[in-house]
Amino acid sequence: MKLIERLGLAALHKFDPETSHGLSIAALKSGLAPLSGQVTTPRLATTIAGLDLPNPIGLAAGYDKNAEVIAPLTKAGFGFIEVGAATPRPQPGNPKPRLFRLIQDQAAINRFGFNNQGMEAIGARLAARPNTGIVGLNLGANKDSSDRAADFALVLAHCGPYLDFATVNVSSPNTEKLRDLQGKDALGALLNGVLATNAGLSTPIPIFLKIAPDLTPDEIADIADVARETGISGIIATNTTLSREGLTSKDRGEQGGLSGAPLFEKSTRVLAQLSQLCGPDIPLIGVGGVSTAAQAYEKIRAGASAVQLYTALVYGGLSMVSDIAKGLDALLERDGFANVADAVGSGRPDWL
Repeated sequence: MKLIERLGLAALHKFDPETSHGLSIAALKSGLAPLSGQVTTPRLATTIAGLDLPNPIGLAAGYDKNAEVIAPLTKAGFGFIEVGAATPRPQPGNPKPRLFRLIQDQAAINRFGFNNQGMEAIGARLAARPNTGIVGLNLGANKDSSDRAADFALVLAHCGPYLDFATVNVSSPNTEKLRDLQGKDALGALLNGVLATNAGLSTPIPIFLKIAPDLTPDEIADIADVARETGISGIIATNTTLSREGLTSKDRGEQGGLSGAPLFEKSTRVLAQLSQLCGPDIPLIGVGGVSTAAQAYEKIRAGASAVQLYTALVYGGLSMVSDIAKGLDALLERDGFANVADAVGSGRPDWL
C-alpha cells in the first residue's frame, strides 16, 4: 500500500463508518482515489456463465449501491463489479447508526436494509455507464412491498438492458423475512419469475442467486436442486452471517449481517458443499472474508470460478485488488495451473 493510500485510510477511519463510505465514493468521483488499472494474464483470464473476465477478482454488491462510480471502479483492477442492491422504489433503509467497524476482527456489521435511490435513478446511471468492464446489478425488494418476489423481476425489467449480469439477493438478513424466500418452493417460484422476465429482454443476461451462509446441509441441497431445476446461471456464496462466534470487538453485539475475516471459513465450507452438489454445470462465485491472494485461491480451490470482496477494502484499500490478482497469478503458476479454471475445485475435499 502506498503512503498516500495509507494516509487516506487513516483519515477515513476518523469518521463514523457510513460517513467514511460516502467520502470514499466522493473521492472516486473526484479522481482522488489511486487506481491500479486493469490486471490480466493468460492464467487469470476466465469465463463464467458466458462472461469473459480479465481476472476472477470481483467487487461485491453493497459498496456502490447507487451505481455512482462505475467508471473508476472498472479501473481499480477488478475483473468485474456488482452494484446495488436496487429496489423498485427508493427507500431510506434502517435507522442510523447501521454500520460498524470491528477493527480487531477485521470485520464489519451492517443493517442497512437495502437503502438505495431506486431502480429509476440507478437504471439511468447504468444506461450512461462506459462500455468497458463487466458490470452486474444486485436485485432487491422493497421492505413494504406486497409482492417481494415480483420486485426482483421489476428491477430486472427496468435495468436489465444496461447490465452484463444480475443477482437475485434473497439472503440479506436486514430486511424482515427476506431470507424466507430461500425456501425451496418460494425460491423456485421467484427464480422462474425472474428468468421469464430475463427471457423477455432483447438480450438475456446471466442470472445469479446469492445465498446466506447460515444454511443447513438440507437447505443447501434444496438450493442446489432449485438451481438445477430453474437453470439459473450460477450461485454467489455467500452473503453476510448472523453468527458472532469468536468476535472480540466492542460492537460485536450489534444486530445485522457480519462480513469480513470471520466469515471466511463458514462461507468457504458452504461454497465447497454447493460445488460438490452442483458439479461443473452451475458455476459458483465465492464471497466472504477474502483479503489476500491465498484466500482467493482457497475459494477457487474449494469450487469458486470467481471471487468477490468488499469489507477487506475498508482495511486494505483499493490497491489490494491488483495485489490479490497478481498474487493469485503467482500461486497458479507455482502449482502448475495454466488457467484459473483448471484450479476450480482442486482442493474441495479440504473443506468438506
